[in-house]
Amino acid sequence: MTTQTHAGRTALITGASSGLGRRFARQLAAAGAAVAVCARRKDRLDDLVAEITAAGGKAAAYAMDVQDEASVIAAFSAAETELGPVDTVIANAGMNNEGMAVDLPADDFRTVLDINVTGVFLTAREGARRMMAAGSKDSGRGRIVLIASIGAQKVLPGLAAYCASKAAVAMMGRTLAREWANKGINVNIVCPGYIETELNSDWFQSEGGRKQVASFPRRRLMDEQDLDAAMAWLTSDAAGRVTGSVITIDDGQTL
Repeated sequence: MTTQTHAGRTALITGASSGLGRRFARQLAAAGAAVAVCARRKDRLDDLVAEITAAGGKAAAYAMDVQDEASVIAAFSAAETELGPVDTVIANAGMNNEGMAVDLPADDFRTVLDINVTGVFLTAREGARRMMAAGSKDSGRGRIVLIASIGAQKVLPGLAAYCASKAAVAMMGRTLAREWANKGINVNIVCPGYIETELNSDWFQSEGGRKQVASFPRRRLMDEQDLDAAMAWLTSDAAGRVTGSVITIDDGQTL
């Protein structure tokens, strides 16, 4: 992005140590936002902050475990002190435990729900609390984007926990949008299709992964930049009339 469309905003992004979270952080920083990048791998966040500041942006890194309420609150407090009140949140942290349902240990199922659902809830809730305290009802500038998946809409065998968690995120986001509609906070949900990242690269290079890609209508994976336009819009003042939307960006993979 070349224009400073997010100047004056402070954004907090979870799961920013790799993949999409890292991309979102670079994007919003380039657009003029001060960016708080959060994840468990603080060393990788420090590298990202160095990259953003070297490019002229403003960023700070905070260790955060989204399953831990105290950790989430502490990261928001630190970001608020260092960067200013957070008015933009991207709840991106997530994980998956693969396995057919009959073989999936209960603890693995719970872990996916703890991170993908409870973690998103804690992040969004703390963000909303901070926005309300800072006067979002009058400013109308609160923006929260929850990252779900086409797994919220499409059956993905072997990913029962993941699909359940992402479907929960989609409906939770709409519920939060309704609850906070009069508080100047817009909550929207993005459901990306398959994008090759460091977490899934090995799979898509395998025979099974290549067969999966061949089954898509356009026989290709998405690129990280395919989400740029939607994320720039949803986190900006231009999306003032958009809340409670579930937006699928998947290059037709669910068709």
